[in-house]
Amino acid sequence: MNGLEKSSICAFVATANAGASRHFYENALGLTFISDEEYALVFEANGTTLRIQKVAEVVPKQYTSLGWHVADITAAVTSLAANGVKFERYDFMQPDELGIVTFPEGARVAWFKDPDGNLLSLDQY
Repeated sequence: MNGLEKSSICAFVATANAGASRHFYENALGLTFISDEEYALVFEANGTTLRIQKVAEVVPKQYTSLGWHVADITAAVTSLAANGVKFERYDFMQPDELGIVTFPEGARVAWFKDPDGNLLSLDQY
């Protein structure tokens, strides 16, 4: 074993607008801001370090870049929406009125984007 199985993980996303990203992750999402470094904004998210890399251009992916497991997805979506977070609606997946999709296995998921278009999610199992 190389020790990774006992090591903390660090998450990464990118931004071309550090000011907008800092405001979104700190104020809309409520993450703890740690520092504004030359190459990244650094946040703490319940024991996980999130580094938002400063880049010239962000090319958003078609898949989820970062997600959170939540105990009550309805409460989390409602709270984030009150902070101005806009949730994506994928009608082919039949979301409820809040944009939450319930999968046959019971998982519930809602997606939203950060200011750079990175696709983020909440899930409840």
